[in-house]
Amino acid sequence: MSDTDKLRQEVRSWLKDNVPKGWREAMTGVEQEAFVRLQREWFAKLSQAGYATPHWPREWPGGGRSLAEQKVIFEEVARADAPRLIMYFVALYHAASTLFECGTQAQKEKYLPGILQGNVWCQGFSEPNAGSDLASVRTRAELRGDKYVINGQKIWSTMAQYADRCLMLVRTGKSDPPQGGLTYLLLDMKAKGITVRPIPQITGDDEFSEVFFDDVEVSVEDRVGEEGNGWAVAQATLSSERGLTLVELNQRMRYSLARLVASMRERGRLNDASILRDLGRLTAKVNASCAVADQYLLKRISGEEAVGDASIVKLSYSRTLREFALLGVRIGGLESQYHHSFMRGSPQETGNWMVDFMNSYNWTIAGGSDEIQRNIIAERLLGMPREPKTWKVDA
Repeated sequence: MSDTDKLRQEVRSWLKDNVPKGWREAMTGVEQEAFVRLQREWFAKLSQAGYATPHWPREWPGGGRSLAEQKVIFEEVARADAPRLIMYFVALYHAASTLFECGTQAQKEKYLPGILQGNVWCQGFSEPNAGSDLASVRTRAELRGDKYVINGQKIWSTMAQYADRCLMLVRTGKSDPPQGGLTYLLLDMKAKGITVRPIPQITGDDEFSEVFFDDVEVSVEDRVGEEGNGWAVAQATLSSERGLTLVELNQRMRYSLARLVASMRERGRLNDASILRDLGRLTAKVNASCAVADQYLLKRISGEEAVGDASIVKLSYSRTLREFALLGVRIGGLESQYHHSFMRGSPQETGNWMVDFMNSYNWTIAGGSDEIQRNIIAERLLGMPREPKTWKVDA
């Protein structure tokens, strides 16, 4: 038996004993506070077992796993239908990856132990007029002595109402191109002058918040990289969304095909030729999306990854997920459009098909919209020319 097979058995056995029983039912129709408790409890278990941080360096608890070993852990978490660590995603991936790649030793020693202890981080990138186009960030930070003073607004910050820290992209100067005027800061969310307002969604969730900054002070010691180099640091942050996360999400979608079949059985549609045809087509697409993610990871393991490969995985997943949820709506018929209680902290496939369908559009935007992924593939992989910045229409 290979080492990865032994690890798979070990992880599978641990998950069987430790995944919270009935967590889906327990998280349906509850307030956010119940979800936060479950997230903290589940993170503590995973962290103590070393399964929350297999992607961290070897000197950290649970770290030092090879990409092949990390893949095994993510696959087994998906297979066990364990809760997703939504509240800790930014801390475990965005914050940690940024600090490991760009942070000073003092910053690593200051913040990484807190992540292992359960500190929650949020991301302060998007603004009302700067979503996918981060170069348009307007929130300003003025250097006064040894502190930056921040004024402005961020939006769509996941779990900001519970966050201890924030990864912050601010404008500190003018530049052409505009990316050159951005600086990257680490912010204490309990600092004076911060106002957090959760954004209620039509689904009943309120995981996102808008955050306002009124003369908020941040020490120069909490700047990551040099002033004006925030764009490069932000790319390190965003790159952490690639790879293993999408391997896990694709595997969760594959295992959730059984939910579609169960829904067909409940509604007496197992012999519906039209639905069976579309289920067959979807199954092939889901398996293909999983294969694309696996191929990408093999490229990373072998050092053959090219710029744009991750965009193919992201685009494949987002499009397939939308078709998955839409088929669920079709199977459910009119009943799928009734109001059902929202399930907090779930994967993308809850069985509440209309909510799943609406949420599937998140993945065509989050982490870079489908349009941006296509541009990256076209320009960086296929060598096609960039789109003109402006179009001139003849009168």
